[in-house]
Amino acid sequence: MARTSTYSLFIASLLCAGSALAENTVTPGATALPQSRGGEAVNVPAPTTVPPRTVGADGFTDPLKQLKFNPGLDQREFERSSLTALNVYDPLESWNRRVYHFNYRFDQWVFLPVVNGYRYVTPELLRKGVSNFFNNLGDVTNLLNSLMQLKGHRSLDTTVRLLLNTTVGIAGLWDPAAMMGIPRQAEDFGQTLGFYGLPGGPYLMLPILGPSNLRDTGGLAVDFSAESAINFLNVSQVSSDHPELIALRAVDRRHSTSFQYGQLNSPFEYEKVRYVYTEARKLQIAE
Repeated sequence: MARTSTYSLFIASLLCAGSALAENTVTPGATALPQSRGGEAVNVPAPTTVPPRTVGADGFTDPLKQLKFNPGLDQREFERSSLTALNVYDPLESWNRRVYHFNYRFDQWVFLPVVNGYRYVTPELLRKGVSNFFNNLGDVTNLLNSLMQLKGHRSLDTTVRLLLNTTVGIAGLWDPAAMMGIPRQAEDFGQTLGFYGLPGGPYLMLPILGPSNLRDTGGLAVDFSAESAINFLNVSQVSSDHPELIALRAVDRRHSTSFQYGQLNSPFEYEKVRYVYTEARKLQIAE
């Protein structure tokens, strides 16, 4: 009898404990209600809830949004990992890098100060006339190379440009052809050689002149020789007696070139310039 009474008390205790636990349990998403204990209202704090995870339209969570990166380090690592994609045949890289550094200093200390002074003392209209004049001279070799590449339409456009700009444009100081919708289209002997399948060869960084390759350097020499032999408007002969005309052409060329050494703000600028030049030449040859 005593044992039966003990069992009954034990079962009753379990039932009371279960009832109390059920009353104090809050289901997820539910708000805890005030409890009454001994006539006094007791505020039960709401349970801590886990913030919902970001779920995409496909039903998957996106944990990468929780990651934090170091932008500077990532850019450096990205550029370093991209160097294989920027690979260009450059067996003279050590020498080319020294020339690149020389060009950087020469541009910073000599060329750009001269160009800035030229812009300061020369009115824009006069600078435009100088650029037009030298571009008109360059159209002579543009025409020759267009003919050698059998580009009939481009050859015709360049011929019209030469006739109009040399006559109506007063020796090329004005560019009426461009106003008539005939833009200048540059061609050189390096492109002509590439057009007939000659590869560029090793990459070269030329002092002052900038990026090139073996094929284009030879083409540059041929174009210069052709322009001197033709002596269009007697400019080549006058330039031999007045080297200041050559200097003016160099300053005008630098004035018309927007690139500046160091503007990429990257430790891999040399590789990028080398790659962009190589790919640009491929596009120029293919057009």
